[in-house]
Amino acid sequence: QVQLVESGGGLVQAGGSLRLSCTASGRTFSRLAMGWFRQAPGKEREFVAGISWSGGRIDYVDSVKGRFTISRNNALNTVYLQMNSLKPEDTAVYYCTATPAEVTMLKHGYWGQGTQVTVSS
Repeated sequence: QVQLVESGGGLVQAGGSLRLSCTASGRTFSRLAMGWFRQAPGKEREFVAGISWSGGRIDYVDSVKGRFTISRNNALNTVYLQMNSLKPEDTAVYYCTATPAEVTMLKHGYWGQGTQVTVSS
């Protein structure tokens, strides 16, 4: 079993930045692919970014490429999502996920409770 706790959400103006953190406990962190999904009001949950346990594979949804950066620190059991040049359409609840399988299987893994990100125009 894996427990995930997100932090770092909040309210920011368009063009601003936030950094989300997700700390894992339970299963050996370094063997987990990690990632972030988000869900805006009235919309389906969507994949945002994922990183393999080695960091050798990183995926992003097209809408955040060049603005968001996912990274991890296995020594701290933590994955980060640095979000720059934020837009109002980035407003959503952001969820951390983890899986012992590949990055493409993140949606089937463990989930955190979510953290709200609100970008004002």
